[in-house]
Amino acid sequence: MSKENKALTIAAWIVAAAVLGFVFKTAEPVLFPLFLALFIYFILAPVQDFLMRIKLSRTLSLILVILFAFVILYLMALLFYTSGKALASDLPDYGNKLKELIEGWSKTIELPGGGEFDPMAWAKTLDIGKVGTFLLNSIGTFVSILSTIFLVLIFLFFMIAGRHKLDGKIRRFSTNPRKSGQIVEMAASIDRQIQKYLALKTVISLASGLISMLIIMAFGVRYAILWGFITFVLNYIPNIGSFISKVLPFAFALLQFGRFWPAFWMLAILFVTDAVIGSIIEPRLMGTGLDLSPLAILIALFFWGWMWGVPGMILSVPVIVVMKIISSNIPSMRWFEALLSNK
Repeated sequence: MSKENKALTIAAWIVAAAVLGFVFKTAEPVLFPLFLALFIYFILAPVQDFLMRIKLSRTLSLILVILFAFVILYLMALLFYTSGKALASDLPDYGNKLKELIEGWSKTIELPGGGEFDPMAWAKTLDIGKVGTFLLNSIGTFVSILSTIFLVLIFLFFMIAGRHKLDGKIRRFSTNPRKSGQIVEMAASIDRQIQKYLALKTVISLASGLISMLIIMAFGVRYAILWGFITFVLNYIPNIGSFISKVLPFAFALLQFGRFWPAFWMLAILFVTDAVIGSIIEPRLMGTGLDLSPLAILIALFFWGWMWGVPGMILSVPVIVVMKIISSNIPSMRWFEALLSNK
């Protein structure tokens, strides 16, 4: 391939990525529920398989899975909405404690050439009341959350209802039985790998969230259930998400207690438990893992965060995991798997 053709190919990829990003950002109200439904589909597909193995009909298992998904999504949305609203409303009351903490930590440093430097000067301009207002506006209304849930459930219903029909469609429209068999086998392998990753990751994230909630509750920090829920959600983002999920309750504990050491010991225990789960338990359950490139994760976080905000950042890593699994099973896309890999 000549240099001109390479340049044109690269330019075409850049333009395609820009157009795709614009389309995804514009169509967020529809595409985000679709991606979330796809994410939940891979987690709940094994549940339907289990129900069918215990002799429940496909229709009944579908209804039970959809009802289960609705109950879980509704309870999670209700928890996030009520706790988030209460936290955002209470934050302005902690403004005075924050000022006292800043004044206690603030020490001016005399510079050699004259003058003084205050390392806590930036914090003195922080207005907790504005942070609370921002959170209230970001949470939105419960009606908008419910509308998203119902859209997710509609997508999820059709995904699960049609999951057993893909094999027949591939064989019906293929003129080569041998090739169609290979495609069916490859699709089944991709489906199993994605299901395994997302199901195990969800279980691990749930355990991490529950343990964090119990630790935070043991220290008497308010909104422990909310911090546990945030830990569960952010655990899908490797390293960065787990770090943020520990720092947030630590910062709130500083405001609540007005003292450093109780919050510090809570943070230390949270990091120790996170290290045990992330370094010992998770590798044993997940196997060798997918070994994603940190650069690929960072780019995905920025890209999906730009498109859909925090929800997009949470979905970003599962999305590139799915892309890596798919590309690893298609010989012509192995280059893309190598691009996402850390090896």
